[in-house]
Amino acid sequence: MSKSSTPRLLPEHEAQAIARGLKGSVQKAQLVLDLIRGKPVAQAINELSFCNKRLAPLAKKVLLSAIANAEHNHQLNVDRLIVARAFAEKGAVLKRFNPRARGRAAPIHKHNCGLTIVVAEQAPVAAKPAAKANQPAAAKAAKTTETQPNATTEA
Repeated sequence: MSKSSTPRLLPEHEAQAIARGLKGSVQKAQLVLDLIRGKPVAQAINELSFCNKRLAPLAKKVLLSAIANAEHNHQLNVDRLIVARAFAEKGAVLKRFNPRARGRAAPIHKHNCGLTIVVAEQAPVAAKPAAKANQPAAAKAAKTTETQPNATTEA
């Protein structure tokens, strides 16, 4: 059973960018992506700019590409974009051997990974009605006591 070759379609308010074949393990890539997941894109770019991990500049490049895709291909508002999903997937592993004592060999595994970043346009937050928010606390307390039945009844 093989995977279908058709790409998964994204909703209209999302755009993505993918980088494959990056040198580094999936675990190390996930540490970088955990910093930006769920944040606005301006804050995510700032986080990646000052991150000391080796995969941070590559993740920043993928994020900038996702933002460009959102603006150019989907006509999304860049100011309202957030990082909806960010994940790393396993790539090919180069297997090498290191010579050791007594004619033995020690395996070396050089891991590769792929980064996928999906940005989505966040819907504007609707303002709450100001009339309910400005009610005094005493008026709210009076309403709650009026609706509750009296516990003391004469028999």
